[in-house]
Amino acid sequence: MSAKCLLRPVSKTTSSLFVCTSKGPLLARTYYSYDHAAPPSRFSPTESQILSASYRLIPSHGFTPTTLALGAQRVGYAPASTNLFPKGVVSLIEWHLEVQKNALASKAETIFSEDLQPGGRAPGVGNKVKALTWQRLLANKDIISRWQEALAVLAQPSNIPFSLSTLAALSDEIWFLAGDTSVDTSWYTKRASLSAIYAASELFMTTDRSEGFVETKEFLDRRFEDSRALGGLVGGVGEWAGFQGRAAINVLRSKGVRI
Repeated sequence: MSAKCLLRPVSKTTSSLFVCTSKGPLLARTYYSYDHAAPPSRFSPTESQILSASYRLIPSHGFTPTTLALGAQRVGYAPASTNLFPKGVVSLIEWHLEVQKNALASKAETIFSEDLQPGGRAPGVGNKVKALTWQRLLANKDIISRWQEALAVLAQPSNIPFSLSTLAALSDEIWFLAGDTSVDTSWYTKRASLSAIYAASELFMTTDRSEGFVETKEFLDRRFEDSRALGGLVGGVGEWAGFQGRAAINVLRSKGVRI
């Protein structure tokens, strides 16, 4: 009988896993690892320079080719140098996601120290996850007025795999930074639930006009506190893609954008 390798998480020190049985083919999955360095940036130094300059123009010009062209000019390159980015504004979105994900990791210990429990006790894993999720949402504040444009781009069919994979990577990052060591099926359910909670909160934030995004914080807290929602969200990540996309696209259409 042919061998089959089943997929399941083993430990945080495992970068990939192959589990073989007698029922079928080999499967593999990459995992976070304490023993492996973080992957390098997807962008070359020149691309990073242009994207960094372009990023500062998002509040005034949005997630558009114009932003990329103006950013290139700001650092001494011709507008045509945007040909370096065949994915267009998706590269600008990807830059934002990568920069903020890395920033979250660098600030994790500071975030935890600011969230100490009574008696100076360190917060538990659950509270760490909530604190990290909130800080990641706050990292969108400078471009939040334009983030619905980015969501509309990410919701296009060709970009949905990238959108969902980056959402999954963020959820994995947050649980990892919070110290999650689960190795059973909860590894998957916790990350799926967090993905759906984060996505819903991020979309809510794009319409939040309260000072300091206090309404988004309350929305996030309710999502975490509602254990029934946590159970129901496990299978909801796919539905989120369609919901998020429709909402963002409808907003843009209401502003006259032809998409």
